[in-house]
Amino acid sequence: MQRRQLLIAGLLSPLLARAQARARLTVAAFPSVDAILKAANGDWQAREPGVELEVVSRAMVDHHTAMVTSIATRSHLPDVIAIELSYLGRFAGSGALEDLSQPAYGARELSAQFVPFAVRQATTPQGALVALPADVAPGTLFYRLDRLEKSGADLGELTRSWESFVATGVRLKAETGAHLIAHARDLKDVIVRANMGPNEGTYVDHAGRVLVDSPRFHRAFELARQVRVQGLDARTTAWSSEWAEGLRRGTIATQMMGSWLAGHLCSWLAPTTAGLWRAAQLPDGVHCAWGGTFYAIPKEAKNKPLALELIKLMTLDPKRQLAAFKSEDSFPALLETYGDGFFEAPIAFLGGQRARLIWRDAAQAILPFSVHRLDPIATEIVDSALDDVLGEGVDIPTALGEAQRMLERRALRA
Repeated sequence: MQRRQLLIAGLLSPLLARAQARARLTVAAFPSVDAILKAANGDWQAREPGVELEVVSRAMVDHHTAMVTSIATRSHLPDVIAIELSYLGRFAGSGALEDLSQPAYGARELSAQFVPFAVRQATTPQGALVALPADVAPGTLFYRLDRLEKSGADLGELTRSWESFVATGVRLKAETGAHLIAHARDLKDVIVRANMGPNEGTYVDHAGRVLVDSPRFHRAFELARQVRVQGLDARTTAWSSEWAEGLRRGTIATQMMGSWLAGHLCSWLAPTTAGLWRAAQLPDGVHCAWGGTFYAIPKEAKNKPLALELIKLMTLDPKRQLAAFKSEDSFPALLETYGDGFFEAPIAFLGGQRARLIWRDAAQAILPFSVHRLDPIATEIVDSALDDVLGEGVDIPTALGEAQRMLERRALRA
Protein backbone atom coordinates (compact mmCIF):
# COMPACT_ATOMS: atom_id res chain seq x y z
CA MET A 1 0.00 0.00 0.00
CA GLN A 2 2.83 2.39 0.88
CA ARG A 3 4.53 1.73 -2.49
CA ARG A 4 1.23 2.38 -4.28
CA GLN A 5 0.74 5.68 -2.43
CA LEU A 6 4.27 6.77 -3.29
CA LEU A 7 3.70 5.87 -6.95
CA ILE A 8 0.45 7.87 -7.10
CA ALA A 9 2.15 10.80 -5.38
CA GLY A 10 4.97 10.66 -7.90
CA LEU A 11 2.52 10.71 -10.81
CA LEU A 12 0.45 13.53 -9.35
CA SER A 13 3.33 15.81 -8.35
CA PRO A 14 4.01 17.19 -11.86
CA LEU A 15 0.29 17.75 -12.39
CA LEU A 16 -0.02 19.57 -9.07
CA ALA A 17 3.04 21.66 -9.88
CA ARG A 18 1.53 22.70 -13.22
CA ALA A 19 -1.76 23.54 -11.55
CA GLN A 20 0.02 25.70 -9.01
CA ALA A 21 1.97 27.41 -11.78
CA ARG A 22 -1.32 28.30 -13.52
CA ALA A 23 -2.90 29.51 -10.28
CA ARG A 24 -1.43 33.01 -10.55
CA LEU A 25 -0.71 35.37 -13.43
CA THR A 26 1.56 38.28 -12.59
CA VAL A 27 1.40 41.65 -14.35
CA ALA A 28 3.87 44.47 -13.73
CA ALA A 29 2.32 47.91 -14.23
CA PHE A 30 2.38 51.57 -13.22
CA PRO A 31 -0.27 54.01 -11.93
CA SER A 32 -3.57 54.22 -13.82
CA VAL A 33 -2.73 51.04 -15.71
CA ASP A 34 -2.77 49.15 -12.41
CA ALA A 35 -6.27 50.46 -11.69
CA ILE A 36 -7.44 49.43 -15.16
CA LEU A 37 -6.08 45.92 -14.65
CA LYS A 38 -7.66 45.54 -11.22
CA ALA A 39 -11.01 46.71 -12.59
CA ALA A 40 -10.80 43.95 -15.20
CA ASN A 41 -10.37 41.18 -12.62
CA GLY A 42 -14.05 40.16 -12.73
CA ASP A 43 -13.93 39.63 -16.49
CA TRP A 44 -10.63 37.82 -16.10
CA GLN A 45 -12.06 35.44 -13.51
CA ALA A 46 -14.97 34.72 -15.84
CA ARG A 47 -12.48 33.74 -18.54
CA GLU A 48 -10.01 31.90 -16.33
CA PRO A 49 -11.75 30.77 -13.12
CA GLY A 50 -9.35 30.21 -10.27
CA VAL A 51 -6.38 31.97 -11.88
CA GLU A 52 -5.44 34.84 -9.61
CA LEU A 53 -4.48 38.09 -11.31
CA GLU A 54 -1.63 39.65 -9.36
CA VAL A 55 -0.86 43.27 -10.28
CA VAL A 56 2.54 44.52 -9.14
CA SER A 57 2.59 48.31 -9.36
CA ARG A 58 5.40 50.82 -9.07
CA ALA A 59 5.80 54.48 -9.99
CA MET A 60 6.34 55.01 -13.71
CA VAL A 61 10.13 55.34 -13.73
CA ASP A 62 10.64 52.76 -10.98
CA HIS A 63 8.50 50.24 -12.86
CA HIS A 64 10.47 50.48 -16.08
CA THR A 65 13.80 50.48 -14.25
CA ALA A 66 12.78 47.34 -12.35
CA MET A 67 11.73 45.61 -15.58
CA VAL A 68 15.04 46.47 -17.27
CA THR A 69 16.85 44.95 -14.28
CA SER A 70 14.64 41.85 -14.26
CA ILE A 71 15.24 41.29 -17.97
CA ALA A 72 19.00 41.74 -17.58
CA THR A 73 19.22 39.34 -14.63
CA ARG A 74 16.43 37.01 -15.81
CA SER A 75 14.92 37.14 -12.35
CA HIS A 76 11.60 38.24 -10.84
CA LEU A 77 10.04 38.53 -14.28
CA PRO A 78 6.27 38.89 -14.49
CA ASP A 79 4.12 37.11 -17.04
CA VAL A 80 3.02 40.40 -18.62
CA ILE A 81 4.75 43.81 -18.68
CA ALA A 82 2.93 47.09 -19.23
CA ILE A 83 5.20 49.46 -21.16
CA GLU A 84 4.74 53.19 -21.73
CA LEU A 85 5.53 54.47 -25.22
CA SER A 86 8.62 56.46 -24.25
CA TYR A 87 10.24 53.24 -22.99
CA LEU A 88 8.99 50.93 -25.71
CA GLY A 89 11.96 51.34 -28.05
CA ARG A 90 14.40 50.23 -25.37
CA PHE A 91 12.40 47.12 -24.54
CA ALA A 92 11.68 46.30 -28.18
CA GLY A 93 15.38 46.51 -29.02
CA SER A 94 16.42 44.31 -26.11
CA GLY A 95 15.40 41.05 -27.78
CA ALA A 96 13.83 40.00 -24.48
CA LEU A 97 10.18 40.17 -25.51
CA GLU A 98 8.14 37.52 -27.30
CA ASP A 99 7.33 38.10 -30.97
CA LEU A 100 3.54 38.06 -30.85
CA SER A 101 3.33 37.71 -34.62
CA GLN A 102 4.59 34.13 -34.37
CA PRO A 103 2.01 31.43 -35.19
CA ALA A 104 1.87 30.42 -31.54
CA TYR A 105 0.41 33.83 -30.69
CA GLY A 106 -1.24 34.87 -33.94
CA ALA A 107 -1.30 38.56 -33.03
CA ARG A 108 -0.36 39.76 -36.51
CA GLU A 109 -3.86 38.89 -37.68
CA LEU A 110 -5.24 41.00 -34.83
CA SER A 111 -3.20 44.12 -35.60
CA ALA A 112 -5.69 45.53 -38.11
CA GLN A 113 -8.08 46.14 -35.21
CA PHE A 114 -5.88 48.90 -33.77
CA VAL A 115 -4.92 52.37 -34.95
CA PRO A 116 -2.05 51.67 -37.40
CA PHE A 117 0.53 53.97 -35.85
CA ALA A 118 0.41 52.12 -32.53
CA VAL A 119 1.04 48.77 -34.21
CA ARG A 120 4.02 50.27 -36.01
CA GLN A 121 5.43 51.53 -32.73
CA ALA A 122 5.40 47.97 -31.38
CA THR A 123 7.05 46.51 -34.50
CA THR A 124 10.83 46.15 -34.68
CA PRO A 125 12.86 46.87 -37.84
CA GLN A 126 13.07 43.08 -38.26
CA GLY A 127 9.28 42.82 -38.33
CA ALA A 128 8.69 41.37 -34.87
CA LEU A 129 5.51 42.52 -33.13
CA VAL A 130 6.67 42.70 -29.51
CA ALA A 131 3.56 44.18 -27.86
CA LEU A 132 -0.09 45.05 -28.39
CA PRO A 133 -1.41 48.57 -27.74
CA ALA A 134 -3.97 49.22 -25.03
CA ASP A 135 -4.29 52.98 -25.25
CA VAL A 136 -2.91 55.91 -27.22
CA ALA A 137 -2.62 59.64 -26.50
CA PRO A 138 -3.56 61.91 -29.40
CA GLY A 139 -1.60 65.16 -29.15
CA THR A 140 -3.92 68.09 -28.36
CA LEU A 141 -3.75 71.85 -27.98
CA PHE A 142 -5.51 72.92 -24.79
CA TYR A 143 -6.08 76.66 -24.62
CA ARG A 144 -7.67 79.19 -22.29
CA LEU A 145 -10.65 80.56 -24.21
CA ASP A 146 -10.92 83.58 -21.91
CA ARG A 147 -7.32 84.59 -22.59
CA LEU A 148 -7.66 84.11 -26.33
CA GLU A 149 -10.84 86.20 -26.48
CA LYS A 150 -9.31 88.97 -24.40
CA SER A 151 -6.34 89.15 -26.78
CA GLY A 152 -8.66 89.74 -29.73
CA ALA A 153 -7.28 86.71 -31.58
CA ASP A 154 -9.23 83.65 -32.65
CA LEU A 155 -8.59 79.92 -32.83
CA GLY A 156 -7.79 80.06 -36.54
CA GLU A 157 -4.91 82.46 -35.87
CA LEU A 158 -3.69 80.31 -33.01
CA THR A 159 -3.58 77.10 -35.04
CA ARG A 160 -3.06 78.11 -38.70
CA SER A 161 0.69 77.50 -38.64
CA TRP A 162 3.52 77.41 -36.13
CA GLU A 163 4.52 80.90 -37.18
CA SER A 164 0.94 82.08 -36.60
CA PHE A 165 0.91 80.30 -33.25
CA VAL A 166 3.98 82.27 -32.13
CA ALA A 167 2.59 85.54 -33.53
CA THR A 168 -0.66 85.02 -31.61
CA GLY A 169 1.46 84.45 -28.52
CA VAL A 170 2.82 87.97 -28.91
CA ARG A 171 -0.74 89.33 -28.85
CA LEU A 172 -1.66 87.18 -25.88
CA LYS A 173 1.30 88.48 -23.90
CA ALA A 174 0.63 92.10 -24.82
CA GLU A 175 -3.11 92.05 -24.12
CA THR A 176 -3.39 89.64 -21.20
CA GLY A 177 0.09 89.24 -19.73
CA ALA A 178 -0.21 85.47 -20.16
CA HIS A 179 2.61 83.39 -21.57
CA LEU A 180 1.87 81.42 -24.71
CA ILE A 181 3.38 78.18 -23.39
CA ALA A 182 5.07 76.87 -20.26
CA HIS A 183 8.49 76.26 -21.83
CA ALA A 184 10.00 76.79 -25.26
CA ARG A 185 11.00 73.12 -25.17
CA ASP A 186 7.31 72.19 -25.40
CA LEU A 187 7.12 73.69 -28.88
CA LYS A 188 10.22 71.81 -29.96
CA ASP A 189 8.81 68.56 -28.63
CA VAL A 190 5.67 68.78 -30.75
CA ILE A 191 7.35 69.82 -33.98
CA VAL A 192 9.97 67.05 -33.89
CA ARG A 193 7.25 64.45 -33.22
CA ALA A 194 5.29 65.45 -36.31
CA ASN A 195 5.87 65.37 -40.06
CA MET A 196 8.08 62.30 -39.98
CA GLY A 197 8.61 60.57 -43.29
CA PRO A 198 8.05 56.89 -44.07
CA ASN A 199 10.20 54.57 -41.94
CA GLU A 200 11.31 57.47 -39.73
CA GLY A 201 11.18 57.78 -35.98
CA THR A 202 11.56 60.90 -33.86
CA TYR A 203 15.36 60.67 -33.72
CA VAL A 204 16.39 57.53 -35.61
CA ASP A 205 14.95 55.91 -38.73
CA HIS A 206 14.15 52.25 -39.35
CA ALA A 207 17.65 51.67 -40.74
CA GLY A 208 19.35 53.18 -37.68
CA ARG A 209 20.27 56.54 -39.25
CA VAL A 210 20.27 59.51 -36.87
CA LEU A 211 17.88 62.27 -37.98
CA VAL A 212 18.69 65.10 -35.58
CA ASP A 213 20.58 67.42 -37.97
CA SER A 214 17.60 67.77 -40.29
CA PRO A 215 15.09 70.46 -41.39
CA ARG A 216 12.52 69.16 -38.91
CA PHE A 217 14.81 69.83 -35.95
CA HIS A 218 16.17 73.10 -37.35
CA ARG A 219 12.64 74.48 -37.65
CA ALA A 220 11.73 73.29 -34.15
CA PHE A 221 14.82 74.92 -32.65
CA GLU A 222 14.29 78.18 -34.55
CA LEU A 223 10.68 78.55 -33.40
CA ALA A 224 11.61 77.63 -29.83
CA ARG A 225 14.29 80.33 -29.90
CA GLN A 226 11.75 82.89 -31.17
CA VAL A 227 9.45 82.02 -28.28
CA ARG A 228 12.25 82.52 -25.77
CA VAL A 229 13.60 85.73 -27.31
CA GLN A 230 10.13 87.29 -27.29
CA GLY A 231 9.45 86.24 -23.71
CA LEU A 232 6.51 84.04 -24.63
CA ASP A 233 7.32 81.05 -22.40
CA ALA A 234 6.97 80.94 -18.63
CA ARG A 235 10.27 79.01 -18.35
CA THR A 236 8.62 76.37 -16.20
CA THR A 237 8.50 72.63 -16.75
CA ALA A 238 5.51 70.34 -16.79
CA TRP A 239 4.42 68.81 -13.48
CA SER A 240 6.22 71.42 -11.38
CA SER A 241 4.25 73.42 -8.81
CA GLU A 242 4.93 76.58 -10.81
CA TRP A 243 3.49 74.97 -13.92
CA ALA A 244 0.33 73.88 -12.14
CA GLU A 245 -0.09 77.34 -10.65
CA GLY A 246 0.28 78.90 -14.11
CA LEU A 247 -2.49 76.68 -15.45
CA ARG A 248 -4.76 77.58 -12.56
CA ARG A 249 -4.13 81.33 -12.73
CA GLY A 250 -4.22 81.55 -16.51
CA THR A 251 -0.67 82.89 -16.77
CA ILE A 252 -0.03 79.99 -19.17
CA ALA A 253 -2.50 80.33 -22.04
CA THR A 254 -1.97 77.02 -23.86
CA GLN A 255 -0.64 73.56 -23.15
CA MET A 256 0.11 70.90 -25.76
CA MET A 257 -0.08 67.35 -24.41
CA GLY A 258 -1.98 64.12 -24.78
CA SER A 259 -5.76 64.08 -24.62
CA TRP A 260 -5.54 62.69 -21.09
CA LEU A 261 -4.54 66.14 -19.77
CA ALA A 262 -8.22 67.16 -19.77
CA GLY A 263 -8.87 64.64 -17.00
CA HIS A 264 -5.90 65.85 -14.95
CA LEU A 265 -6.94 69.49 -15.33
CA CYS A 266 -10.44 68.63 -14.19
CA SER A 267 -9.60 66.32 -11.30
CA TRP A 268 -6.58 67.90 -9.61
CA LEU A 269 -4.45 70.30 -11.65
CA ALA A 270 -6.93 73.14 -12.16
CA PRO A 271 -10.49 72.12 -11.21
CA THR A 272 -11.47 75.74 -10.47
CA THR A 273 -10.92 76.64 -14.14
CA ALA A 274 -13.83 74.52 -15.38
CA GLY A 275 -15.40 76.04 -18.48
CA LEU A 276 -12.37 78.20 -19.31
CA TRP A 277 -10.42 75.61 -21.29
CA ARG A 278 -11.05 74.26 -24.78
CA ALA A 279 -9.32 71.60 -26.90
CA ALA A 280 -8.21 71.86 -30.53
CA GLN A 281 -6.07 70.03 -33.03
CA LEU A 282 -2.41 70.95 -32.89
CA PRO A 283 -1.22 73.96 -34.93
CA ASP A 284 0.04 73.66 -38.48
CA GLY A 285 -2.27 70.73 -39.20
CA VAL A 286 0.04 68.25 -37.49
CA HIS A 287 -0.92 65.14 -35.56
CA CYS A 288 1.33 63.31 -33.14
CA ALA A 289 1.21 60.74 -30.37
CA TRP A 290 1.83 61.82 -26.79
CA GLY A 291 2.25 58.53 -24.99
CA GLY A 292 0.48 55.21 -24.95
CA THR A 293 0.43 51.88 -23.12
CA PHE A 294 1.46 48.50 -24.49
CA TYR A 295 1.38 44.97 -23.09
CA ALA A 296 4.26 42.55 -23.76
CA ILE A 297 5.28 39.03 -22.75
CA PRO A 298 8.89 38.45 -21.62
CA LYS A 299 10.62 35.51 -23.27
CA GLU A 300 11.36 34.17 -19.78
CA ALA A 301 7.69 34.31 -18.69
CA LYS A 302 6.29 31.11 -17.20
CA ASN A 303 2.65 31.35 -18.25
CA LYS A 304 2.70 32.57 -21.85
CA PRO A 305 -0.65 31.18 -23.05
CA LEU A 306 -2.42 32.77 -20.10
CA ALA A 307 -0.44 35.97 -20.59
CA LEU A 308 -1.71 36.20 -24.14
CA GLU A 309 -5.30 35.73 -22.97
CA LEU A 310 -4.95 38.62 -20.54
CA ILE A 311 -3.44 40.86 -23.22
CA LYS A 312 -6.33 40.05 -25.53
CA LEU A 313 -8.80 40.94 -22.78
CA MET A 314 -7.11 44.28 -22.11
CA THR A 315 -6.62 45.29 -25.74
CA LEU A 316 -9.34 43.62 -27.82
CA ASP A 317 -12.40 43.71 -25.55
CA PRO A 318 -14.45 46.85 -26.37
CA LYS A 319 -16.10 46.75 -22.95
CA ARG A 320 -12.77 46.88 -21.15
CA GLN A 321 -11.33 49.50 -23.51
CA LEU A 322 -14.30 51.81 -22.97
CA ALA A 323 -14.31 51.22 -19.22
CA ALA A 324 -10.66 52.32 -19.08
CA PHE A 325 -11.48 55.37 -21.19
CA LYS A 326 -14.30 56.41 -18.88
CA SER A 327 -12.46 55.80 -15.61
CA GLU A 328 -8.85 56.74 -16.42
CA ASP A 329 -9.03 58.87 -19.61
CA SER A 330 -7.21 56.02 -21.34
CA PHE A 331 -7.95 56.74 -25.00
CA PRO A 332 -8.64 53.41 -26.78
CA ALA A 333 -6.27 51.95 -29.34
CA LEU A 334 -9.07 49.61 -30.48
CA LEU A 335 -10.86 50.93 -33.57
CA GLU A 336 -14.03 49.01 -32.78
CA THR A 337 -14.74 51.37 -29.89
CA TYR A 338 -14.70 54.52 -32.05
CA GLY A 339 -18.39 54.32 -32.90
CA ASP A 340 -19.49 54.36 -29.27
CA GLY A 341 -21.73 57.23 -28.17
CA PHE A 342 -19.30 58.18 -25.39
CA PHE A 343 -17.13 59.93 -27.98
CA GLU A 344 -19.97 62.35 -28.72
CA ALA A 345 -20.74 63.19 -25.10
CA PRO A 346 -20.02 66.80 -24.09
CA ILE A 347 -17.22 67.39 -21.59
CA ALA A 348 -18.40 69.80 -18.90
CA PHE A 349 -14.90 70.90 -17.91
CA LEU A 350 -14.27 71.99 -21.51
CA GLY A 351 -17.41 74.10 -21.61
CA GLY A 352 -19.55 71.31 -23.03
CA GLN A 353 -17.21 70.77 -25.98
CA ARG A 354 -17.38 67.36 -27.69
CA ALA A 355 -13.61 67.12 -27.59
CA ARG A 356 -13.41 63.34 -27.85
CA LEU A 357 -14.41 63.68 -31.50
CA ILE A 358 -11.34 65.87 -32.02
CA TRP A 359 -9.16 63.28 -30.36
CA ARG A 360 -10.72 60.46 -32.36
CA ASP A 361 -9.93 62.29 -35.61
CA ALA A 362 -6.36 62.89 -34.43
CA ALA A 363 -5.82 59.25 -33.43
CA GLN A 364 -6.84 58.11 -36.91
CA ALA A 365 -4.69 60.74 -38.63
CA ILE A 366 -1.38 60.06 -36.88
CA LEU A 367 1.04 58.54 -39.36
CA PRO A 368 2.91 55.35 -38.40
CA PHE A 369 6.40 55.94 -37.05
CA SER A 370 9.17 53.91 -35.49
CA VAL A 371 10.51 53.90 -31.95
CA HIS A 372 14.14 53.14 -31.18
CA ARG A 373 16.13 51.95 -28.18
CA LEU A 374 18.13 55.22 -28.25
CA ASP A 375 15.05 57.46 -27.96
CA PRO A 376 15.49 58.20 -24.21
CA ILE A 377 19.15 59.21 -24.51
CA ALA A 378 18.39 61.08 -27.74
CA THR A 379 15.79 63.14 -25.89
CA GLU A 380 18.40 64.09 -23.28
CA ILE A 381 20.99 65.02 -25.91
CA VAL A 382 18.57 67.14 -27.96
CA ASP A 383 17.13 68.87 -24.89
CA SER A 384 20.67 69.74 -23.79
CA ALA A 385 21.39 71.13 -27.27
CA LEU A 386 18.28 73.32 -27.08
CA ASP A 387 19.33 74.55 -23.63
CA ASP A 388 22.64 75.63 -25.18
CA VAL A 389 20.76 77.58 -27.85
CA LEU A 390 18.28 79.20 -25.46
CA GLY A 391 20.58 79.81 -22.52
CA GLU A 392 24.09 80.10 -23.92
CA GLY A 393 23.43 81.64 -27.32
CA VAL A 394 24.94 78.72 -29.27
CA ASP A 395 23.87 78.90 -32.90
CA ILE A 396 21.41 76.26 -34.04
CA PRO A 397 23.53 74.54 -36.74
CA THR A 398 26.37 74.10 -34.25
CA ALA A 399 24.11 72.74 -31.50
CA LEU A 400 22.30 70.29 -33.75
CA GLY A 401 25.46 69.20 -35.51
CA GLU A 402 27.06 68.31 -32.19
CA ALA A 403 23.89 66.53 -31.01
CA GLN A 404 23.91 64.51 -34.25
CA ARG A 405 27.52 63.45 -33.72
CA MET A 406 26.96 62.53 -30.08
CA LEU A 407 23.99 60.36 -30.92
CA GLU A 408 25.82 58.70 -33.81
CA ARG A 409 28.62 57.79 -31.43
CA ARG A 410 26.11 56.30 -29.01
CA ALA A 411 24.52 54.34 -31.83
CA LEU A 412 27.89 52.83 -32.75
CA ARG A 413 28.53 51.76 -29.17
CA ALA A 414 25.05 50.34 -28.62
